[in-house]
Amino acid sequence: MKKKEFTVIGMNMEIISIVYAIILISWGLVITSMSGSKSITSLIPTFLGLPILLMAAGALIMPRLKKLLMHLIVLIGLLTFLGGLDLLRGFGDDNGFFANGWASLSKLMMLITGFIFSVLCIRSFIFIRRNREA
Repeated sequence: MKKKEFTVIGMNMEIISIVYAIILISWGLVITSMSGSKSITSLIPTFLGLPILLMAAGALIMPRLKKLLMHLIVLIGLLTFLGGLDLLRGFGDDNGFFANGWASLSKLMMLITGFIFSVLCIRSFIFIRRNREA
């Protein structure tokens, strides 16, 4: 029996997107609070998570817009990954790789989770395309 939709641990991509968005939003708020940061840049994960959350909820509520919204969500996932690549700038820093520990930790989280999320999105698109052609 063929699966109707792509799932990971029993969750479809809309639910995975909502979970990921909540993780990003929470991360930004917690790190900002814990670090005592006054910089808005510490909230970048939150700013990336909010549109993912809204669009994923929109995809659940308005199935006719699901394709568009999920494609926009993967773009934000890729932006999250690319933002995490800023971590590599630390290799050339005289103060060391983790000179600003909280910022570096956030970049590492964005790099890893953005990559995993983007791969899951792409795999779901491939799954949909293969099942549509079959």
